[in-house]
Amino acid sequence: MLSIDRSIIDAIVAHARRDHPDEACGVVAGPAGSDRPTRHIPMQNAARSMTFYEFDSMEQLRVWREMEDRGEEPVVIYHSHTATEAYPSRTDIAFAGEPNAHYLLVSTRDPQVEEIRSYRIVNGTVTEEPVRILDANVDQHAVQSYKFGQNPTTVDYECSGR
Repeated sequence: MLSIDRSIIDAIVAHARRDHPDEACGVVAGPAGSDRPTRHIPMQNAARSMTFYEFDSMEQLRVWREMEDRGEEPVVIYHSHTATEAYPSRTDIAFAGEPNAHYLLVSTRDPQVEEIRSYRIVNGTVTEEPVRILDANVDQHAVQSYKFGQNPTTVDYECSGR
């Protein structure tokens, strides 16, 4: 399962919409071995294509060196699909070179819909995984009370022993 902050998802979707009709791409780095995406790094699509993305080799080298210097690794590698669903293409699968990374795809085919899906791609095998979007403004240990069809209106903390 990919657990990722709402602010990072919002930044990825904004990047994808900004680069539309070309595919957008980038990385979310996190502490090595943590599986925690914490730092969004938007990158240029060197291919400048509506159907294909490619990291610029010099930018990729710089970003990967920077992650190494900071004790980070690519936790999420993302890109957008501009006219199709958020599912890896044959090319995406062939170029997936980080077996520990989550491959996040965003479809920008419908400007009114946020279509986000995550996959693990290892040795050509694609496995979809759930995406858990965390809201940094809400305590994840709290019980949220809300009216049907509305956003949460209060946060009640569970108290043990009562």
